[in-house]
Amino acid sequence: MADSSEFVVTTKSPVLVAPKSETPKGLYYLSNLDQNISVMVKTVYYFKSESRTNEECYNVIKKSLSEVLVHYYPVAGRLTISQEGKIAVNCSSEGVVLVEAETNCGIDMIKEAISENRMEILEKFVYDVPAASNILDIPPVIVQVTYFKSDGFILGLGMSHNLFDGVAASEFLNSWCETAKGLPLTVPPFLDRTILRPRNPPKIEFPHNEFDEIEDISGICKLYDEEKIVYKSFLFESQTLEKLKTIAIEEDINDNNKVTTFQALTGFLWKSRCKALGFKSEQRVKLLFAADGRSRFIPPIPVGYCGNGIVLTGLVTSSGELVGNPLPYSVGLVKKVVELVTDGFMRSAIDYLEMNRTQTSLTATLLITSWSRLTLHKLDFGWGKPVFSGPVGLPGKEVILFLPGLNDMKSINVFLGLPSSAMKIFEELMKM
Repeated sequence: MADSSEFVVTTKSPVLVAPKSETPKGLYYLSNLDQNISVMVKTVYYFKSESRTNEECYNVIKKSLSEVLVHYYPVAGRLTISQEGKIAVNCSSEGVVLVEAETNCGIDMIKEAISENRMEILEKFVYDVPAASNILDIPPVIVQVTYFKSDGFILGLGMSHNLFDGVAASEFLNSWCETAKGLPLTVPPFLDRTILRPRNPPKIEFPHNEFDEIEDISGICKLYDEEKIVYKSFLFESQTLEKLKTIAIEEDINDNNKVTTFQALTGFLWKSRCKALGFKSEQRVKLLFAADGRSRFIPPIPVGYCGNGIVLTGLVTSSGELVGNPLPYSVGLVKKVVELVTDGFMRSAIDYLEMNRTQTSLTATLLITSWSRLTLHKLDFGWGKPVFSGPVGLPGKEVILFLPGLNDMKSINVFLGLPSSAMKIFEELMKM
């Protein structure tokens, strides 16, 4: 087993990479959807070049970053608070933080850490800003390049969810790769986030259970505080997913006999997680998932929209109802909420945030977010796709992340963290 005390990552002093040429200055508007998730999302990518040295790779990354920032200039700014009391970007061209580092360990140890989901090891490959007390103290993008003494390097990234959702982050990184290879941008960024301004006057036309406050009557917060959090990945191959979908329509609970892979898997995981955590039967529990609204808005959001196009959608029920009923019940709940995600619902959510200025309550909550259709595992700066890649931890303890399967795009890798006692139960529930 990999031991975090066996290796050291030594970093040089950070440098700031500014846009190569002059870019607009001033305050940059972030929509209400950008306000809702103020976390840094961390990922790592291991590259091995047969033709370039580590130093050459670093220079390519640095130069191309400076060039792509001309197109994505808000990324080089800093988060601030506007006169309206909202998070905005001060487009100062201060630059992205870039850190050079090296480690004394071999790549096999890192592969082992990834297979065992050893986050305390992987976190050393993403630079941590000293003395940062909140999201405003952290630059929107942080880059760390860590060399191995054998060969290859890890690119560690920290990216602010205030600036990017998964689609926007993927497009930014693909544009960076294209720039590194001297190619034009396939999807130039659309930077005007004012297209998602609230209506005037705001109109709340739907119930928004995603913002419901829930009391923890089951002591789950204490459980998370007292026990070690264990991270695990569970691969759901295509045949297992088809089996779940079949089970989900066995009883006539749903309005029709069609459920998607997302609906079946989400219903199964929500029910299983509630059972593993041992909620009291009367405990109110919440499900949230990030619905991509890009194609659902009327008119659709422009291609290349560089911002959060996702809307958190949710429902609340009791743990007893969820655990005590067969799988079609939980899947049916998910299906009904998915169908609510329309232009009207999403604009109502934007207006709700305008009128309430609230963060989503996450007590007794499961938040599903899907990266299964993103192309982060295909990033190519000119020396091939990553040998391996993945997330570093999760944005919050409530999150379950859907990742693409290794070789089969129809498979889904489910990544989550639970208190150790709950994880043992959850593992048994995953045996189908």
